[in-house]
Amino acid sequence: MKYGRPDTEFMKWRWKPDDCDLPIFNPAQFLEIVRGKSLAFVGDSVARNQMQSLICLLSRVEYPIEDSYISDERIKRLKYATYNFTLATFWTPHLVKSKEADAYGPTNTGLYNLYLDEFDEKWITQIEDFDYLIISAGHWFSRPMVYYENGQVVGCKYCCLDNVTDMPMYYGYRKAFRTAFKAINSLENFKGITFVRTFAPSHFENGLWNDGGNCVRTRPFKNNETALEGMNLELYVTQLEEFKIAEKQGKKRGLKFRLLDTTQAMLLRPDGHPSRYGHRVNENVTLYNDCVHWCLPGPIDTCNDFLLEMLKTEGIRSHEEKLHSNDRKMKLK
Repeated sequence: MKYGRPDTEFMKWRWKPDDCDLPIFNPAQFLEIVRGKSLAFVGDSVARNQMQSLICLLSRVEYPIEDSYISDERIKRLKYATYNFTLATFWTPHLVKSKEADAYGPTNTGLYNLYLDEFDEKWITQIEDFDYLIISAGHWFSRPMVYYENGQVVGCKYCCLDNVTDMPMYYGYRKAFRTAFKAINSLENFKGITFVRTFAPSHFENGLWNDGGNCVRTRPFKNNETALEGMNLELYVTQLEEFKIAEKQGKKRGLKFRLLDTTQAMLLRPDGHPSRYGHRVNENVTLYNDCVHWCLPGPIDTCNDFLLEMLKTEGIRSHEEKLHSNDRKMKLK
């Protein structure tokens, strides 16, 4: 709005699930649930977008203070002092070890080396003490990249390199999630709950993101106006399949994986992006229309509505498990 957006309806629409109600986010309730705990968003700038949404929602009760102990913008820690609650974000757009091999690359968007079987130590070494992780990734996998496994090139996507097999994006996406989940399940001291937030589709129309595409709609889609298909469907299905594998493996160690399934809710919101209003009209910046990230307040708040409800359910489930465990101990006596 500061930079000229004329409509305001995008702030007022809310997701309505079938057969139940999704309560309006209660910041005091959220902070009580996470009192004395810690939560980390792990992923790309949309993960950071969700954290920013959460900070805004909680600001009605308390503002956090800076709590980072290293000067690295890719790792940000905040503290809600009254509640002894730590909120963090770890920048890892590919979830695995990666390196920019060429700042321009074949499409002027960079060329990245992805080491699909190697952990990204920058975040995996930092999360053992966290109570909740929210893992998400997606949009960076559409860029040109070279895939490595066992230290060797196994293929690439849009890399335009001689004698390197071009492979689908979903190959790297699947392997990256698999390695990230393996990393979490391999941590000796981690006892937290991992929420996997599903892919949030972008909404470029009339062109690709770097070819004049834009998102100018001012109302959500109706259910019958759009469907999850193509790349979005492939990414979503890949996430679900790898989540189920990780969940099964995690159970062997007593670790919990939960699916924060927001894809359909986000798919219906082409109206909620900054579009061309992400900066001043005459500002001298090279910036494409932004149909990936989300305005605040706006649709990304729904992800935190979901998160709060899942945390409440988790508390009920934990209480029931304790009661069941105590009943078993009584019977054994």
